[in-house]
Amino acid sequence: MRLTILDAFTANPGDLSWAGLESLADCTFHDRTAPAEVLVRAQDAELVITNKTVLSGDTIRSLPKLKYIGVLATGYNVVDVAAAKECGITVTNVPGYSTPSVAQTVFALLLELTHRVGHHAQTVREGRWSQCPDFCYWDGTLVELSGRTLGILGYGTIGEGVARIALALGMKVIANRRTWKEAPIEGVTPASQEEVFAQSDVLSLHCPLTEDTKHIINAQNIAKMKPSALLINTARGPLVNEAELAAALNDGRLAGVGLDVLSAEPPPADNPLLTAKNCYITPHIAWASKEARERLINVATQNVKAFLDGKPQNVVG
Repeated sequence: MRLTILDAFTANPGDLSWAGLESLADCTFHDRTAPAEVLVRAQDAELVITNKTVLSGDTIRSLPKLKYIGVLATGYNVVDVAAAKECGITVTNVPGYSTPSVAQTVFALLLELTHRVGHHAQTVREGRWSQCPDFCYWDGTLVELSGRTLGILGYGTIGEGVARIALALGMKVIANRRTWKEAPIEGVTPASQEEVFAQSDVLSLHCPLTEDTKHIINAQNIAKMKPSALLINTARGPLVNEAELAAALNDGRLAGVGLDVLSAEPPPADNPLLTAKNCYITPHIAWASKEARERLINVATQNVKAFLDGKPQNVVG
């Protein structure tokens, strides 16, 4: 069968191999595909893999040869799953591949906020330590995490991974999820949303984006938080009302923020968080460790093989 990958570059810019997929199908790889190019590039393929390139209902209905869509990610909102089902097309995703990488990124952001390692390393490179009259210096207050409370909104697989690291650092952990099917790991205390906002010294977001969670970080909920609190978001950009969060940072109603996601990616230059006080933003890299991307490609390959063998796995919709 013919397989087309519409946007291969982000998952594999050249440091990994597509050999597994190439052993299964006649593959065509595109680094990126603009919306106007999707139909042309996918028209002869029975199998299409996409990461962020949108496959709308109209597009899917215009591809009569298409039998399978593999999403090279966990989230699959880029595919009109209902239209695919209507057309008898199987859609799969790759769950759980990025948990260690995302959990690690939470603490990379948090440690930068609390010890500002990158900032201090840059001042040393600029000669400040060489010119210092004392044996050391630091800018602002360095914050120890041990004994502080980490609140988690959305206690799933990644939330649990974050909790384990926090407990190892001596933090207290409270967590909220919509329903608890089983108890959290030892050391994690279930809490209401209100308790998580009020008690957290650090609040980490890991909830899915729904109508209930969109803009859950807003002026009203920020007002419930300690002014000394820190916020980390490695989940979904629209969980945050960006204008209201920027205002809270600039007014000193929140101490600092670490973000790996924004509501529009890439962000427009006028996004208020780009210039907000004590706001550290990384370009959606939490998922992108080499190990995580290798797992992603391996599972995506297994998904294709399972489909070709007549035993599809990780089917969505």
